[in-house]
Amino acid sequence: MNILVLCTGNSARSILLETILNHRSDGRIKAWSAGSKPAGQVHVQSLRLLADKGFPTSGLTSQSWDDFAKPDAPAMYAVITVCGSAAGETCPYWPGTPLRAHWGVEDPAAAAPDDQPAAFAETYAILSAKADALLALPFEEMTQEDLQAVFDRIGA
Repeated sequence: MNILVLCTGNSARSILLETILNHRSDGRIKAWSAGSKPAGQVHVQSLRLLADKGFPTSGLTSQSWDDFAKPDAPAMYAVITVCGSAAGETCPYWPGTPLRAHWGVEDPAAAAPDDQPAAFAETYAILSAKADALLALPFEEMTQEDLQAVFDRIGA
């Protein structure tokens, strides 16, 4: 299942969820992330946290969601927003009308610099639990309607 994780800056929350989904799904999910106004680089605290958790960080980039609206982009089964501003923005056309979900989390990059390690750790824990809730299910066997209900329940 292809999933696109969206946020405004694509430097923290969306990067964390992309990485968690890709590395915990045993190939069941291929996730990408993008932003409506990408920061242009992954937040250094995202990279530190992921490395500390044993995830590879090479190849992680902050990119525009426009990259995933191009004709040659991978088809998305689901689009998950992880911040309030991306959920309220107009998303580009996604071929195949993917499922949409909002798994909102506060922006850890907005915390004071001294508070960022704890803020990123909390964000990681929240997104990790949401990813684990999805990965625990036989989503490959679920109908689109049932999976939409799962996405909504996880986001609540």
